[in-house]
Amino acid sequence: MRSEARYEDGPRAPWWLKVLAYGGLLFLHFPILMVGLYAFNTEESAFSFPLKGLTLRWFQAAAEREDVLGAIKLSLQVAVASTAVALVLGTLLAGALYRRRFFGKEAINLMVILPIALPGIITGIALLSAFRLAEVTPNFWTIAVGHATFCVVMVYNNVVARLRRMPHSLLEASADLGADGFQTFRHVVMPQMATALLAGGILAFALSFDELIVTTFTAGHEKTLPIWLLDQLGRPRDVPVTNVVALWVMLITAVPILVAWRLTRGTEDVAGSSK
Repeated sequence: MRSEARYEDGPRAPWWLKVLAYGGLLFLHFPILMVGLYAFNTEESAFSFPLKGLTLRWFQAAAEREDVLGAIKLSLQVAVASTAVALVLGTLLAGALYRRRFFGKEAINLMVILPIALPGIITGIALLSAFRLAEVTPNFWTIAVGHATFCVVMVYNNVVARLRRMPHSLLEASADLGADGFQTFRHVVMPQMATALLAGGILAFALSFDELIVTTFTAGHEKTLPIWLLDQLGRPRDVPVTNVVALWVMLITAVPILVAWRLTRGTEDVAGSSK
């Protein structure tokens, strides 16, 4: 039987440490709370305080604007396309690198992780230069390819961590029972890494949906939702609608991240592994 880990209660943190911890959380989340609050403000002024009342009319106004809906649609399409590419490439890379050692493995691993480790402006400039050398006009697919370069890391990290925890004895047992490579992958490997794939895909989708810097260099005349929000900074009359759209972006990206965390929580143990 699997023994459950139990944690003993240690000494409680002093009050001043709790104050600092909660103060840090408040400092980080206060701007987000203000954006969410002003999305319901009845006044058109950006900084009218205290609020005169609460309303939902800005949500209706945002939902009726074609530029907002078009930006949301484009961001969703780009996120889906880049996530699909990342799932395929990230899984293949994880399968190739998770176990065997070979010359150049560390270099390849560094190249996989590098796009998300580098500043976004460096990645954006590099992609723009590559597209210009290839004489490719920035469009939907250049955005998707640009996002896929760092979304691959999300999938790769999740899948390779799960594969490293999978006992190799499961693969050997499958081979002993007469299963070929495809059957072993379908019935043994895939069930083991299914939640890791799902979590990596969700994280990649969230990362792609609100990406701004790389998109700025690869979008051309296309306008995703983050670019639309950036353009709105120079339009103070649209602040209430901008706050609503910003709230939508936070919800669309936060929910997948929470789902991914939920899926990967408590999955350190792999079925079939010995304790």
